[in-house]
Amino acid sequence: MHTAGDVRVEERDDPKIIEPTDAIIRLTATCICGSDLWPYRGVEPADHQVMGHEYVGVVEEIGAEVKTVKVGDFVVGSFVISDNTCEICRAGYQSKCVHGEFVAQTIGTQSELARIPHADGTLVATPGQPSSELVPSLLATSDVLGTGWFGAVAAEAGPGKTVAVVGDGAVGLMAVLAARQLGAQRIIAMSRHPERQELARFYGATDIVAERGDEGVARIKDLTQGLGAHSVIEAVGTQESTMQAINITRPGGHMGFVGVNYDVSIPGIDLFFAGIHTHGGPAPVRRFLPELIQLVWDQKIDPGKVFDLTLPLDQAPEGYQAMDERRAVKVLLTL
Repeated sequence: MHTAGDVRVEERDDPKIIEPTDAIIRLTATCICGSDLWPYRGVEPADHQVMGHEYVGVVEEIGAEVKTVKVGDFVVGSFVISDNTCEICRAGYQSKCVHGEFVAQTIGTQSELARIPHADGTLVATPGQPSSELVPSLLATSDVLGTGWFGAVAAEAGPGKTVAVVGDGAVGLMAVLAARQLGAQRIIAMSRHPERQELARFYGATDIVAERGDEGVARIKDLTQGLGAHSVIEAVGTQESTMQAINITRPGGHMGFVGVNYDVSIPGIDLFFAGIHTHGGPAPVRRFLPELIQLVWDQKIDPGKVFDLTLPLDQAPEGYQAMDERRAVKVLLTL
């Protein structure tokens, strides 16, 4: 990304092994994330920035110290590099690894090849070579499904719970899927777009709320006997969505926030009197990857349906424009 709104597909030197813990992978598929739109819209700076952080592919080369993946393995990687052995990783927060780095900032996986540091702690091999039909769903586990799943876990979605999801983008839709898998009794998806409402119902939503702001809060209260939802997942990251999420969480309930937020200010007195639990941030996708990959492999979930536009990598600029204009939920890039 040369600057805001200016994405170009360019030739770069092939990556090489630098550290003995590195692996080189040849990507099979990658995609455009909603968070990629922040620099595209000028909210984050972009100056010839490499792009992309969701990826699946085949290992082509490994460093001398790599033990858990081998050449020829089909692998899924997290959007954050992690060693998976430090104290923070062992606590389940690999996205805050002491050796962590964001793939989007230093590597860029909207590409044919990528060097993945700390390969043992970042990459997970699939049980075998997947069919082409499974690739989109496996790609979803790399970030968007793992992030939605963390949002649901952070919100303590589970049996007997009413879950509300704020946001009908890819992460919000994956949060609906996760809440269903975790056994939620009722799942309320907040969405104003018919095609996204349809996907939300496919993934397990029992109710759709189209209203926003104060009207949205009132509608959720109406559906929950005036109490609010037990579990709320905030998957947008705006001021309005954050306050809406706080205000629809019942006293003592849990709000998981996974929408990347800028310039969000929560009045302390509002948070104090809400009396809720909050938990979130960059999702520790690596914690969930083995379980999510197996669910996809066994065809128990189909997160790949969240990709509603597929383009070759050399048409990535059109993919950015389609997502920016909300003509696509999520764009898959083929190689």
